[in-house]
Amino acid sequence: MAFSIRLTDEERALAESYASVHSISLAEAFKRALFEKIEEDYDVIVAEEAYETYKKSGKQSRPVEELFKELDL
Repeated sequence: MAFSIRLTDEERALAESYASVHSISLAEAFKRALFEKIEEDYDVIVAEEAYETYKKSGKQSRPVEELFKELDL
């Protein structure tokens, strides 16, 4: 699949500079950036769901110092 995007001259220069520094094509730079953003957003959603599950479980966290004392660390 191919697509095109409109960039200002400044945006294009920045993107080309980034691609050049990383020795990748401009297309590869955009592809990596897109999938990195998708992965980050996915991780946030998974973390939020896990936190909600934790809160609903009624479990309580405790200071890590207590664990260290239990383990004689």
